[in-house]
Amino acid sequence: MRASMARYVRPRRPVREGPALLPPVYLYRRILRAHRFLPASQRFLGDMYVKEEFRAHRNISDPLQIVGFLTSWQEYLTMISDGQWKQHSLTRSQLDKMSPEQIVQLYELMKESKRVVDGEGEEE
Repeated sequence: MRASMARYVRPRRPVREGPALLPPVYLYRRILRAHRFLPASQRFLGDMYVKEEFRAHRNISDPLQIVGFLTSWQEYLTMISDGQWKQHSLTRSQLDKMSPEQIVQLYELMKESKRVVDGEGEEE
């Protein structure tokens, strides 16, 4: 990229506080790379979930929803990269912010993850 074009890509002063949001494709790839360090069954489940969510949100045009989506996934990436996923649980305020559809989806994810863990225990 030419130096003269760089001023159009990066603002001269920070637009907002906190870490900048990663572009969707870059974030998606980094999440899948971070999943490499998870146990095999959790990696498989995590990869499938990430792929489905990014595919489902591909054509969103609402800027607030895009920022919220990317922010949540960037926080997830930080949690996975730091190894905090083992101790992490949802707070009551996080559950209160969820829609009924999201709670059902979370419940289905919990059931599926327990099924995978139980199936993994039978193979050993």
